[in-house]
Amino acid sequence: MLLAAVSVQAQERPLPDLKVFMPEVRKRLQTDQSLQSSYSYVETRRERKLDGGGRVTSESVKVFENYPGLPGEPRWERLISEDGKPVPAKDLEKQDRERREKAEEYARRLQSQPDKERARQTREWDKDRKEMAETVDDIFRVYDIRMLGRESIDAHDTIHFTLTPRPNANPQTRDGAIMRHFTGNAWVSESDYELVRLNVEAVDTVGIGLGLLARVGKGARIAFERRKVNGEVWLPATASYGFNARVALLKMLRRDATLEFSNYRKFTVDTSSTFSRPAQ
Repeated sequence: MLLAAVSVQAQERPLPDLKVFMPEVRKRLQTDQSLQSSYSYVETRRERKLDGGGRVTSESVKVFENYPGLPGEPRWERLISEDGKPVPAKDLEKQDRERREKAEEYARRLQSQPDKERARQTREWDKDRKEMAETVDDIFRVYDIRMLGRESIDAHDTIHFTLTPRPNANPQTRDGAIMRHFTGNAWVSESDYELVRLNVEAVDTVGIGLGLLARVGKGARIAFERRKVNGEVWLPATASYGFNARVALLKMLRRDATLEFSNYRKFTVDTSSTFSRPAQ
């Protein structure tokens, strides 16, 4: 009875003003790659191949240690387990050796051409920020966003929104063009204005690059959840997807996968203390 009373009371509270709430949400829409840049974590990837009836024919499970990348470069993934079997020590050493070599190469570039290297990093960061800003703009171009109500997720108050593609949307990015084929639901933290959960589903067939020309069928789905880490930042917790796709108009792919992110740890070692001085 008490829980029911609390739920009713939450629903009776006035919902936020959409015109005030959405600009705050928009400010906080950024890539999780950028948010994760100060953290290391463990990522578990489970991918299943399906037959025409939706039955699992095979499954692969890979576990990675994931670390911040070198400045201006992608994160470093260290495979530690595959299909329940630890990666052999010699293979771990090979991964570590390749990483050290890359780090030493970066240190040499930074030492010999510091201005050029920092300029490269700045260009990459600026390019990523610009692309993300353009994608965020397209979210609001493509979708008619409606507020449905207040819902509790893991004891955290969220506002539930529907995302419906506008019939005459004119996206400016490739991501925006893909968005037009998906409808969705989003849940946003009422106090932090951060995305907590997102579910989207394809409403028709859409062409998506998978290395080759591919067409993903209607009903393809993506789900995504985030959680607050260390009481300071919202980061990915789980993600999943499922799709049927015809590649190069010949091969049919049927896939279902989940990704789990865990063991987030603040990564505080700065670049100068990470790499030793390269040999002359």
